[in-house]
Amino acid sequence: MIVEHTDDISIRLTSIFMKLSGIWIATDNIEQRCRNITVAYNVGGMLFMAWIVGEDTYYVRQEDFGVFVYNMCNVLSLGMAMFKILVLFTHRKDLFYLIAYLKQKFLQSDYDEYEKTIVDTCKRASAFFVCTFTCFAHATLISYVMYPIAVNFGKNDSDRILPFTIRGNLPITMTPYFEILFLIQVLFLYQIGVCYFCFDNFLCIMNFHAAAQFRIVQYRLENMKCANNDEKNSDKWNKSPCQYGEQYYAILRANIKQHQALIAYCDKLEKVFSSFALGQVLVFSLIICLDGYQVLMADAPLIRRIIFVFHTIGCTAQLLMFTYSCDCLIQDSTNVASAAYSAPWSDLQMNQYGSMLRGDLIFVVMRSRLPCCLTARGFFVVSLETYTSVMSTAVSYFTLLKQRTTVES
Repeated sequence: MIVEHTDDISIRLTSIFMKLSGIWIATDNIEQRCRNITVAYNVGGMLFMAWIVGEDTYYVRQEDFGVFVYNMCNVLSLGMAMFKILVLFTHRKDLFYLIAYLKQKFLQSDYDEYEKTIVDTCKRASAFFVCTFTCFAHATLISYVMYPIAVNFGKNDSDRILPFTIRGNLPITMTPYFEILFLIQVLFLYQIGVCYFCFDNFLCIMNFHAAAQFRIVQYRLENMKCANNDEKNSDKWNKSPCQYGEQYYAILRANIKQHQALIAYCDKLEKVFSSFALGQVLVFSLIICLDGYQVLMADAPLIRRIIFVFHTIGCTAQLLMFTYSCDCLIQDSTNVASAAYSAPWSDLQMNQYGSMLRGDLIFVVMRSRLPCCLTARGFFVVSLETYTSVMSTAVSYFTLLKQRTTVES
């Protein structure tokens, strides 16, 4: 049930980060204990960082608005990472089913040349989005670490700062306490970052592969007569399809079963990721707004602005990856209806099998009119329209924040 042994770089990369999050399939009890310990470590680290950032946010809320906005960006990102890992840990059995089904039905199926091009296109799209988002996420994490290093350069021990401010009377700036706390914060920061982006990568891969399977169903429906692999009878098959009603109907039934399996797979995907999608959409506009404020408006050092340049680009890429993959699923599942109508049903006589085939194709067309999609807990369907709505809301929030800052100054 392990899917690391594949030529798909997006799956191999995502599996590594999913293991670091602790949400991955275990092959034995020892490995399962390691997964549980990893989840506990990640949640504990998030709670520790939440305490640090939350306390600092409370004290600076009236002292420095720029620092307050900076902390709120961190709080929202931290909250999203914790929300994601808790949601997927709750649905881990269904998530593992999706992983196993991906390997058994999507990655190990027999495809002809055209179907292989569809799967290869899916792999390239997944690799592009996953690698792009992962690179910007790591650039953001590196910027968080480099900021205190650059600020501390040339300063005395008493003036050193940590990546995240810890309040109290402890001698945290003195050696070795400073170095220990610095290392702890960096380790927890990286785990939080991994939990923030790896689940989005996995959802993107699932959506793209499911959409590719719908395109394969379309191709098989449109080219049912090409399913006869007997070269001696292929010409006869193409010239006299009316004599092969039973064979056509058997092929149609196989395609319908595959279509039904894909619909059930998308329902499982909806069950696991619907709450995930709702939290994403609700928080994205706020994060992008606050990131934009840090880049354009806040009186902050250049290196801190660089943090949020990477964060803004990463969030925009994350939102596009999230909504575009969901939109592909909608479009490709809907297009099955057109492919069913394009099937060679008109070549068959109106005998028993010809009549049954036409009736079943009507049901396929009717079911395909209801697209498979990912919803935000049933409130709305996630698509590319969601991307434009979130970006528009983020710009509106930024305008209000800019007006408030202008009035106060």
